Order: sequence, then structure tokens, then C-alpha cells
Amino acid sequence: MKETQCTIISDKQQGVQAAVESIKHNRQDLEIYVKSNPKFLYTLKPYPPPEKPLVAKLMAEAAEKAGVGPMAAVAGAIADLAVGDMTSGGCEVAVVEDGGEISAFSNVSVDVAVAAGDEPLSRRFGFRLIDFPIGVATSSGRFSHALSFGDAEAATVFCRNASLADAVATAVGNVVKGEVADVGIKAGLNKGMSIKGVDGVLILYKGKVGMAGKIPEIIKVES
Repeated sequence: MKETQCTIISDKQQGVQAAVESIKHNRQDLEIYVKSNPKFLYTLKPYPPPEKPLVAKLMAEAAEKAGVGPMAAVAGAIADLAVGDMTSGGCEVAVVEDGGEISAFSNVSVDVAVAAGDEPLSRRFGFRLIDFPIGVATSSGRFSHALSFGDAEAATVFCRNASLADAVATAVGNVVKGEVADVGIKAGLNKGMSIKGVDGVLILYKGKVGMAGKIPEIIKVES
């Protein structure tokens, strides 16, 4: 749907349809809002959270915590709202991946892989999610269409919701740079773990991996 590309998983067919309708509705609300508030679409700094629409409010609140512009949380917010609509309809498995950002609620484990372009570890490992609800978001300074001021292959953030994970992944990715991998990774981990609501951070940079906080079980992914 335009820039929105999602994968939806549910235990109920009506849950998939509920997610589709939620994504359409919230995306339309956001499009209408930014026509009247164009700065919301372009600013790279926090924007005062509006009372409505809900999607813009969630985006702005998450961005405010992370210190980035609200559009850094758009995919995560749309995913969170879709999962909310799925669970309110009785779904026990509700997973929405929107452009690589994941919001999930489930009564069974969910496996996700990390993609980082052509890097050696890309699509070779992932995470087994067992503690829900959870939001997982990844920012890249090298392989993503999204704006990043850093150079990380991947900066993955784990929170209780995808809106905050999405915004924080951008903030973390922005500071992972420099010739020395360990320095860039440390800066990113410190940035992520300093933000309230962040459970864990994993960073791939210059062939090295750094982790902090609570990280789900890491699993091998068969190509």
C-alpha cells in the first residue's frame, strides 16, 4: 500500500483482515494529518504529540523519548495499532512486520531473522521471541531506504512496542559511526540503553557485534 509493505501473521483469518483494515485506516489518517501539518512529515526533531489521530500521537510520543523526528516511528506505530486491532478481535497470534519493524503478541514463539544487505551475517541469524508483547526494529546506515546519519550494518532495538523500538533504532543507528568499530558500537549501545522503555540493543558494525540489555534467544537461520 504505497510505501507500506507488511507481512501479517495470525491464528485467525479475520485477524489478517482486521490488520489490513487497520493499516489502511491509520495510514489514511496520517496522510490527512500531515497535509495540515507538513512539518510533522519532515522534521528530524521531536514534534509536540497531537491528541489525534492516534497514529500521529503514538509516533510523536515515541520520537520524543528517542530524540528524533516522528516519522522515525511511522512503521512501528502502524504495526502496533494493527496488532492492537487483531488482539481486540480475539486473536492469540498477532504479528505485523512493516518495512522490517515488528510488533508481536502471541501464545507461541515467533522466530525473526536479521537482514543487513550482503553482510556475512545477514539472514544467517535471528531471534526467538517468547515474551510478549514485543516490538523489534532495525535501522541501517548502509542497506535501508530510511534516513540514518550513522554507518551501522544493523542497529536492532527491543521494546514492549514497535513504535518506541522504531524511533530508538533510528537514534541508535545515527551514532554508530567512526573508524573504530568498538567505539561506534559502544556509543550506540549507550544511546539505546539510556532511553526509558528500551529492553535491549544489538548492533552489527564493521563485522563486529555488540549487545546490551535483554536480548531474546539468538538462533541460527537456515538460508
